[in-house]
Amino acid sequence: MDQFIFFQPIFQERIWGGNKLHTHFNYNIPSASTGEAWVFAAHQNGSSIVANGSYEGKTLLDLWQDKREWFGSLKGDRFPLLTKILDAAKDLSVQVHPDNRYASANENGEYGKTECWYVIDCDEDAELVLGHNADSRSEATELIAAGEWDAFLRKVPVRPGDFVYVPSGTMHAIGESVLILETQQNSDVTYRVYDYDRTDNEGKKRELHLQQALDVTHFPHEDAKVEPAVQSDGEAEVTTFVEADYFSVYKWEMHGTASFTCEAPFLLCSVIEGSGTVDNLTDSAPIQKGDHFLVPNHVTDFTIDGNVTCIVSHPNASLHSS
Repeated sequence: MDQFIFFQPIFQERIWGGNKLHTHFNYNIPSASTGEAWVFAAHQNGSSIVANGSYEGKTLLDLWQDKREWFGSLKGDRFPLLTKILDAAKDLSVQVHPDNRYASANENGEYGKTECWYVIDCDEDAELVLGHNADSRSEATELIAAGEWDAFLRKVPVRPGDFVYVPSGTMHAIGESVLILETQQNSDVTYRVYDYDRTDNEGKKRELHLQQALDVTHFPHEDAKVEPAVQSDGEAEVTTFVEADYFSVYKWEMHGTASFTCEAPFLLCSVIEGSGTVDNLTDSAPIQKGDHFLVPNHVTDFTIDGNVTCIVSHPNASLHSS
């Protein structure tokens, strides 16, 4: 039985994309405007490709449909999470995502989208848009109509190693130069609020969705409360960034041999730095920066050896709540 399942990313070109996915991870990207690598994806808009084992060449969606026992006892027809790496060579549009109730009613049964970001790299002066300064929908409408974006949008500085939790209903944008790993609900629903009046190759502005965005935005904005917790045993340091309704996200930093017991339905592991080996009693595989592997439900105990840093996630029981 396959033990550790590796995946090849799917690349998405974007108007704001760049080439850091190549320079930082040595991925073979389609162009210097590549904005996203979908590293764990089982969505109608793209599904990651299995790179090893008996299902090599198949997709994560194939595994989800054919090998459901690998994913524990999760209910529901759709794979719960989507993990991406985003390269913002230019500012992303200001946007907001709906919760499950709104998306289900208005987007053909789609999931809502709560997400979080781990900042892999950025310039010294990098910023994010996280929230807004309006007390009410009417005040937001007035500021948007007047183009008072500096007054309306709340900007925060970021640096490598930061973690940001972005619940549905939070207005946000990733700023220029920021390279992030994003863990999110498996949804591609985005309501665009502001796109800097830029145009595509055909001279057209991208569509905005102001009515839907105002429908789902929280007024007034409140920062999500996250309190990372760190545990260390000398060989490994484990940072728990968030344990939320839809997912939990961790950073594992290994300097030697670290043992893990998986009590989650499965684990999604992205190697963001270093190299080493992942091993259990029946299988061993080399891992290096840029690798992404699934630890299925039947693998409960395993070790990671080396000097290596991973961002790890798993779904939580409240997946289908609002």
